[in-house]
Amino acid sequence: MQDLSPKTYKLLVISIASPLLLGVYEDDALIDSKTSELKTSEILLPMMMELLDKYPITAVIYTRGPGSYMAIKLTYIMLQTLEITKGIKCYGCSGFSLNDNQPIKAIGNLYFIKEKETIITKKYEQPVKASFALPQSIHDLEIDEESTPEYILPAV
Repeated sequence: MQDLSPKTYKLLVISIASPLLLGVYEDDALIDSKTSELKTSEILLPMMMELLDKYPITAVIYTRGPGSYMAIKLTYIMLQTLEITKGIKCYGCSGFSLNDNQPIKAIGNLYFIKEKETIITKKYEQPVKASFALPQSIHDLEIDEESTPEYILPAV
């Protein structure tokens, strides 16, 4: 018997660190991805538009923080514009859920780390090489109740 239930398509955007990663999920399984080393401000919109033209995406999940303040802000503005103009719902998730809870670059030699449910900054003398990855499935990805950016700025 043929399955007649409609397929759902979601876009996952990881823009808080380089490289920028975008993944398309059909019924929560990764089916397509894009990567770029260019700045978020230069390439995020063209990459998203290419995927939106190719797939009937109904929701976007993005890493709302912590990480690059400028990338978070730009991504959020673009996604809110999509939500208003095209009705594509925007959701957020923690960057820690996509890098195995490794430190996330803040500024200089400061990194964001998660201790239980608290995010703090910690100084590392040597650079921490923690990378982000698009999961093969987003079925178990913890979506935040809040979609607004999580700006955690270290003391300067």
